[in-house]
Amino acid sequence: MWIKTIPYEDADDELKAVYDRQARALGKPTKTTLLGSLYPRLAATRLDLYAASERCPSNLTPHQRNLISFVTSSLNSVDYCASQATIKLRETGFNNDQIIVLASHPDELDMSPADRELVRYTTKLTRSPGSVTEDDIERLRAQGFTDLDILDANSQCAHLNYINRVTRGLGITEPVDPEFPAYSAIPEERSPEDRED
Repeated sequence: MWIKTIPYEDADDELKAVYDRQARALGKPTKTTLLGSLYPRLAATRLDLYAASERCPSNLTPHQRNLISFVTSSLNSVDYCASQATIKLRETGFNNDQIIVLASHPDELDMSPADRELVRYTTKLTRSPGSVTEDDIERLRAQGFTDLDILDANSQCAHLNYINRVTRGLGITEPVDPEFPAYSAIPEERSPEDRED
């Protein structure tokens, strides 16, 4: 990491609460959380956004959500996030050959029409967001996606684009450890009374 981060033993109460929140599920805070340690409110808000974006009650399957995460991070060449998504893709049924094709030529992988359209939307939103039109949304609807599904897909892709830029822009360049418990990294949601703002 290319900027200073604050270790747990030097954290004030506000930052310790952020670290403890993620550590309850994971055992320790992630490097991404450490990258917000100079501004604890930002670190806490990132965890809130992560929790909300991962728990949208849409009909997207875990595999579809993993497709979005992996394609976004691969297109951005962010090994740290793509490697986490790779772990998740393996857990939802993809083999290494499929993952290699998905990383380099996502439009060439044999997928269901719905998954193909989801990957097409993710690719366009990541590579050229200014070119997305209402027609792209209609194409998703034509594959059976509801508006809540589409909102979920959009926020998943947008969140990964944000986190890709946080991690790569501040110096997390290496892939994640293959033993990393990817699903456990998702933070618990805070109740309204836990919020200070």
